[in-house]
Amino acid sequence: MDRFDLKILEQLQRDDTLSIAQLAEGIGLSVTPCWRRIQRLEKEGVIEKRIAVLNPGKLDLSLTVFVMVKTDKHNQAWLNAFQETVKDFPEIVEVNRLAGEYDYLLKVITRNNQSYDAFYKRLIARIELSNVTSCFSMEQVKKTNELPLGDLS
Repeated sequence: MDRFDLKILEQLQRDDTLSIAQLAEGIGLSVTPCWRRIQRLEKEGVIEKRIAVLNPGKLDLSLTVFVMVKTDKHNQAWLNAFQETVKDFPEIVEVNRLAGEYDYLLKVITRNNQSYDAFYKRLIARIELSNVTSCFSMEQVKKTNELPLGDLS
């Protein structure tokens, strides 16, 4: 990956609606080589997909909850069941396996406390968990989907 690839990725992270011509001009390439690079980055899986970023507040999805989960089951069968369970909950937008006191961190986006409570009851009915701690976000201070590509150059 060279500096042109990184420039393409930086621009696409900021605005995926740029035309190939605008993108090429902005990074100092002609259109065809720019397009070929994008195609290669997609084929290699560097660019996973292109999406629209939605505003949750405008969709009445204003409650973000970070759910810390502990389990006393550390076997493959439980792990498989957990992975399948979290896939079935659209409110769960991110799941991370952790080292430390908790085993998993879930990011849950929902409408309000009542909808979170309903989600919580459905979750614990589906999978055995030894401890669940919920932290309600008071304010989102920073959010970005942009990766720190400057560290790669």
